[in-house]
Amino acid sequence: MARTKSSNSDSSANLGFEAKLWLAADKLRNNMDAAEYKHVVLGLIFLKYISDTFDEHHARLVAGKGDFAGANPEDKDEYLAANVFWVPKEARWAQLQANAKLPSIGKDVDDAMVALERDNPRLKGALNKNYGRADLDKHRLGELIDLIGSIQLADVASRSKDLLGRVFEYFLTQFASAEGKNGGQFYTPSCVVRLLVEMLAPYKGRIYDPACGSGGMFVQSEKFVESHGGQLGDISIYGQESNPTTRRLAVMNLALRGIEADFGPENADTFRRDLHPDLRADYVLANPPFNDSDWFRKDDDVRWQFGVPPKGNANFAWVQHFIHHLAPQGMAGFVLANGSMSSNQSGEGEIRKAIVEADLVDCMVALPGQLFYSTQIPVCLWFLAKNKSEKPDRANASHRNRRGQTLFIDARKMGTLIDRVHRELTDADLEKIVTTYHAWRGDLPSPTGRRAGDEGVPQKYADVPGFCKSATTAEIAAHSHVLTPGRYVGAEEVEDDGEPFEEKMPRLVAELHAQFCESAKLEQAIKANLRGLGYA
Repeated sequence: MARTKSSNSDSSANLGFEAKLWLAADKLRNNMDAAEYKHVVLGLIFLKYISDTFDEHHARLVAGKGDFAGANPEDKDEYLAANVFWVPKEARWAQLQANAKLPSIGKDVDDAMVALERDNPRLKGALNKNYGRADLDKHRLGELIDLIGSIQLADVASRSKDLLGRVFEYFLTQFASAEGKNGGQFYTPSCVVRLLVEMLAPYKGRIYDPACGSGGMFVQSEKFVESHGGQLGDISIYGQESNPTTRRLAVMNLALRGIEADFGPENADTFRRDLHPDLRADYVLANPPFNDSDWFRKDDDVRWQFGVPPKGNANFAWVQHFIHHLAPQGMAGFVLANGSMSSNQSGEGEIRKAIVEADLVDCMVALPGQLFYSTQIPVCLWFLAKNKSEKPDRANASHRNRRGQTLFIDARKMGTLIDRVHRELTDADLEKIVTTYHAWRGDLPSPTGRRAGDEGVPQKYADVPGFCKSATTAEIAAHSHVLTPGRYVGAEEVEDDGEPFEEKMPRLVAELHAQFCESAKLEQAIKANLRGLGYA
């Protein structure tokens, strides 16, 4: 996503149109759990988008101008040819909103979803068809339909796609917060996704996420390509998700934006049944489950090139799965628990050592806490590169030779609290991390759209104590192949205030004695109060 000078332009801390809509929708939730209500609301938002885009094309066909002269507005093929979903009459939003106050509205919405899936094979199995359930208050359902129906942009109908996409994304964020731990199973904070995407810079090629959740990595990849002047058709998207309801969210999330994706024929466990066994991806972007102890392992799996991962933790099963699916020039960026950088349990240290010695680790980033809704476990970002040699990249920028080197970035002090328990990386934070990485790689211009030499963008890479360090494989070996950035970046330089030591020390000692005196006075006052209360 392109970034502007205004900080956190897409931050969930901003109370804008999406936030007001969320507050109104949440009031209608009644006693329904957020996990269930999520599918009710997001399904209706998707239905509104499908209907809006259909109505927009329908109006063109009715007008019959230019290429649409003589077209039949009720011919399904006219819509398929324009890559627009065909919406049968019973599924059109105007019809549903007209029936919103009727007791049959739940069944009407279910029938609309069934009709959409029937006439659009791409949506098969993706839509919620449980609006007629007895415990769903039909009066509140009607009010929710009226609320979502208020998202109108009659003056510029084509903007409804972008607006509904923003609403969908914002609601995913809010449901993740409302659901807490369970919400994190399908949502990665947008600032973390943006950081992964902007560091990898996926301009062209195959993008793969084998634990794709609601599809946020793919949405941000498309936004990145679009915002930097690339062609959206230059990237191909492949995903897999084991949770069937989360997979539906991913299908809707991408269809909402007109993004083509191959999620395989159905939901499936990545380790039990790899839906893309022959894929060699140019980019892997993922946020797999942290420290998963309940996973399927086949000991002779071809993916275990660097060692068999332990049954009690899938972290290095995921890492090796990513490596297995990388093309010869491929790169991977993914989230893992901090333990993956240093653990030596059950052979994990030996697997990590083998990956380091194979010169695959390009960059490690330690993140601040409180970024995720699902866990307070500290997390980090891994970046792997199959080939670190100097080569032209996909944006026609040169890379320097990085063989035998790894960049460490310690970003634990970054981020801003948006409430008591949640933190976000600001635009300035992202800019600093991303430009540091691309300066180290030798990318010019920077994929953030700013050239080296601009204010805040380094002209060339340099180690910064306390923040970043380029280390050799030999240095990493000296640290027993532990990849924790704090071990390498060292302490932050303390700014010299110019006061001579012989003057500063007496002043500090005098201040300390004054504080001791004040502390003694307070102690005596407290004791006197206690005596007065009879507790001395």
